Amino acid sequence: MPASSASAHTDPFARSHLPPAELWPELRFDLPELQYPSRLNCVAELLDAALARGDGARIALRGEHDNWTYAYLHAQVNRIAHVLRSTLGLETGNRVLLRGSNTPMMAACVLAVLKAGCIAVPTMPLLRARELAVIAAKAEVNAVLCADSLRAEVEAMELAPAARQRTVYFGAAGEAMLESLMAAQSDQFAAVDTAIDDVCLISFTSGTTGIPKGTMHFHRDVMAICDCFPRSVLRTEADDIFIGTPPLAFTFGLGGLLLFPLRVGASAVLLEKLTPETLLAAIQNYRATICFTAPTFYRQMAPLFGRYDLASLKKSVSAGEALPVATRESWLQASGLTMIDGIGATELLHIFISAAGDQVRPGATGKPVPGYQACILDQQGQPVGPGVIGRLAVKGPTGCRYLADARQRDYVLGGWNLTGDAYEMDADGYFYYRSRTDDMIISAGYNIAGPEVEDVLLRHPAVAECGVIGRADEERGQIVEAHVVLRPGIAAAPELVTQLQEFVKAQIAPYKYPRAIRFLPSLPRTETGKLQRFKLRTE
Repeated sequence: MPASSASAHTDPFARSHLPPAELWPELRFDLPELQYPSRLNCVAELLDAALARGDGARIALRGEHDNWTYAYLHAQVNRIAHVLRSTLGLETGNRVLLRGSNTPMMAACVLAVLKAGCIAVPTMPLLRARELAVIAAKAEVNAVLCADSLRAEVEAMELAPAARQRTVYFGAAGEAMLESLMAAQSDQFAAVDTAIDDVCLISFTSGTTGIPKGTMHFHRDVMAICDCFPRSVLRTEADDIFIGTPPLAFTFGLGGLLLFPLRVGASAVLLEKLTPETLLAAIQNYRATICFTAPTFYRQMAPLFGRYDLASLKKSVSAGEALPVATRESWLQASGLTMIDGIGATELLHIFISAAGDQVRPGATGKPVPGYQACILDQQGQPVGPGVIGRLAVKGPTGCRYLADARQRDYVLGGWNLTGDAYEMDADGYFYYRSRTDDMIISAGYNIAGPEVEDVLLRHPAVAECGVIGRADEERGQIVEAHVVLRPGIAAAPELVTQLQEFVKAQIAPYKYPRAIRFLPSLPRTETGKLQRFKLRTE
């Protein structure tokens, strides 16, 4: 489906760098709530609309030091938009690199860029100068908004001279700081009349393969993710208080901790550098009702749950990587809450398969979220029936459009988005994760899914974390190799290797046991919590 509406962008960079129309996935807008007008600015729909319906006095964002009402957030966003367009002289369609931890000010910056008709390029707080430079160069950014606490890597990165001159920091005192520039601006700003298919966001993948890709999303896409998963599965309400760990630069966090709350007039808690203990304490202190985080956090929080008053918590959402059954069970036992698992992708912006409540089936991710379709394809690209492991294929109102990247041809096949996951569907239409397609281990002719072995190892009392990969082997083609982080007080020893191997053999088919086990102090993960298996393979 090619871009069609008259663009509001005077800088044509985004549309000129979209993939050719024939390489786009098929986009579907089957639900009434996905029928949007041809002119749409997502921030006008999410924020301006809140004031119009009388929600100005409601709390929108809760930070460590203060709370922002919808009216205050609206005013701050408008002032930042004026700084972007007037003070910095940006034109519509320009790209703004954003760098900051989860704070109300970072959220306001993201919203201001979109409202001003520019394109947000959010970046993870832990990225270094070299990584930031790659993103800035690929997106050809025109300006940078960065938290003062993170300025060192921005100052060290390679950046085009014009963008360097338009680099502004926030979160500290000083005449050149964003807060000072905002003070001179009006708190009124009319949202740019963008087209429904104007690009507003370039999100870079979190790098589990080591080579990030820029994914391009429209104003329509932002609204679509707000009107699919949170509406039909999560069932968000205005009184909900959202909390969690994913950075706003990660689409899981952008949706769950900013866009979804704004869509229904709810509020979000934005905190920096959370640990399992401090997240539980924050849920207690802010009386949060919905939590978004990765499986690793839930596993670490489960044994601590009873130390806090968490009666306010109604729903817990897991995404970012596969949810082990053992983690789901330990969380249910500790909290009484049935985990809402979900799979999303930066390419599709947010969750497209999930289940909640009595629709949850143990071991399954869920069913396609209303608005999306999914199936399993074989290596020839043909759909296969229940009980067959193959490539997960998805289509819906959002889809993959890489920024000038040849890998577009690998992600889209016959109109379907190929997520890179190996899944199996049952006769009732539930989807079960098996592995990443490039993580399937083939050993002596057997197909072995690494996450299945990981799930068993995680049930052993000595194991805190683990990652399973295939290691080349002359005799068997590959062997199963487990990388294990032991719990505190447990020492690595040859007899423990044997014990873990026997434990796996007793739980699942013996051919799946790890023939090699390596003990590590920690596992390599992205900032969003995803295990970087490619790093395990190179060790």
